[in-house]
Amino acid sequence: MAVKIAVYPIHSSMVYGDLVSEKSKELLKDLTDKTGYEFVIVDLKDLKKYDLPLILVQSGGSENLFKDDIYPSYSGPYYLLTYGSSNSLAASLEILTYIKEKHCQGEVLHGSLDYIASRLDALLKAKAKAEEPLHRLGVMGKPSDWLISSDVSPKRAKEIFHINLINISEEEVIGEVKKHHEPVPEGRFTSSFDAKQLQSAYDIACALDVLVKRHHLEGFTLRCFDVIKAVNMSACLGLALMNEKDIIASCEGDVPAMITAYSILSVLHQHAFQANPQWIDPEKNNITFAHCTLPLDMADGYSFDTHFESGIGLGIHGNMKSGPVTVVKVSADLTEFYVEEGEILEDEYRSDRCRTQIVIHLDSSVTYFLKSSLGNHHQIIYGHHKKELKEYYESLGLREVTA
Repeated sequence: MAVKIAVYPIHSSMVYGDLVSEKSKELLKDLTDKTGYEFVIVDLKDLKKYDLPLILVQSGGSENLFKDDIYPSYSGPYYLLTYGSSNSLAASLEILTYIKEKHCQGEVLHGSLDYIASRLDALLKAKAKAEEPLHRLGVMGKPSDWLISSDVSPKRAKEIFHINLINISEEEVIGEVKKHHEPVPEGRFTSSFDAKQLQSAYDIACALDVLVKRHHLEGFTLRCFDVIKAVNMSACLGLALMNEKDIIASCEGDVPAMITAYSILSVLHQHAFQANPQWIDPEKNNITFAHCTLPLDMADGYSFDTHFESGIGLGIHGNMKSGPVTVVKVSADLTEFYVEEGEILEDEYRSDRCRTQIVIHLDSSVTYFLKSSLGNHHQIIYGHHKKELKEYYESLGLREVTA
């Protein structure tokens, strides 16, 4: 079935109708030839009846038409198609500013036919994804006390990422951890560790698996330090094993980090290493990241150690391969994102840091972390994927944060 895109034109009454009409017909014909999509002129009330809604801004002086007629009766998203003549681009930029002030999703579609066609493709894909059933991600206990900027609005998580945040009480988590026991499969791990400690860590992994199945989750974030206090064992191994089998498992109750990892898995089908900066070198543009857990399939090899902060339990010292990586983070209010490419220069190991440690050289200035950072934890994935992730987040209406 052919894709049908709705087009609602607006222009100032001071502009000659024939002029904007001919220009609009030319643009829509060229886009039809380029994309194969059918562009249908519609009334405002019919914008949402088609595969994608566009507002064709034909001239300057359209701003109040948008403010008085469109905004009160149409909830968006507001995709503003414009060709640039008759001050149409200027009007579109003013309208976009108004849209952003109202915290609504919007974008100006302007430029070459290739660029506009690529954005239409990306928006259609994002719309199709948003029409899938809600994705269930668990919040097992609230964010850790030190994550003072990591609360996420469940309403916005639904609206922007099509995610349903499922709250699971700390009592249920600890209760399941305390009652669960399943022997560690022989030969399951390549690293040796105290057998009793390894069994306790594996018990947590099994309990998390039960909770995921009980609540039908595609991922979760765990207030893991409370688990350490309750059972004298860290959840690092459990989180590693969940991530390894495509169940997003985020540390410390960090909801933005969980959503970031989930979006990466959705777009790229890749696992991510959640880590926090340990050392920043602005002169060399290098940054050291570390954490005590990672998906085991991201490690060339690994050994078990204690969990860093508590000095007990089981942490994972993973050896990550050198080469290209991408560093990613979505903001807690789900309005901004950071994505930058770089390279892992080396693994490190210092006893005063979390156990998996990597030094990354970034392509852009590391001063983002000192001036504009979207929080503590960031997600690190193998390969250079800035283009795909940037297009995806922008299709959802998020703005890129740079240094």
